[in-house]
Amino acid sequence: MPPSDIRSAIADRLKTCRKEREMSLDKAALLTGVSKAMLGQIERLESAPTIATLWKIASGLNLSFSSFFAGKAGSDFRQVPFPNDADMAIKVIFPFDAATRMEMFEVTLTNRHHQRSPAHRFGVVEHAVTISGVLDLIHEGRVHRLKPGQAHRFHADVAHQYRAASDTVVFQNIICYT
Repeated sequence: MPPSDIRSAIADRLKTCRKEREMSLDKAALLTGVSKAMLGQIERLESAPTIATLWKIASGLNLSFSSFFAGKAGSDFRQVPFPNDADMAIKVIFPFDAATRMEMFEVTLTNRHHQRSPAHRFGVVEHAVTISGVLDLIHEGRVHRLKPGQAHRFHADVAHQYRAASDTVVFQNIICYT
């Protein structure tokens, strides 16, 4: 999915959510902690959110992360590079499923990228499983170094970080919502 398609998908999802809920930009800003101006710029395709900003929007609007860019179940899921996060790409393995309340991604960090993630809604649990490279998962002040085949599960309702401890790291990220 080219960056312009990602921007359009994010803008469309944000607009649709607000329209369905009859929500103003002011109300969306209050719920997400993202300014009204930034939300408007995202909707008008004048700005692309960072992954951290997109998480704030998803959490504040009680939406899954994958709902902003995932195709339909069973479609060809490709790496999704983010316009403002060139050293991070996400591949949707399983988009959010309301029955299981889960979604699964394959995340690639390059150039020793360090991704900071804001706290998600209360009760969200993440699972990280390293496929290749070395991942430092930083949670509640502790660094969990994960080599290929190693995994870590944690409550993601506090800020956390993913850092490539090697030039490139690929890991699976499973997110469970309450």
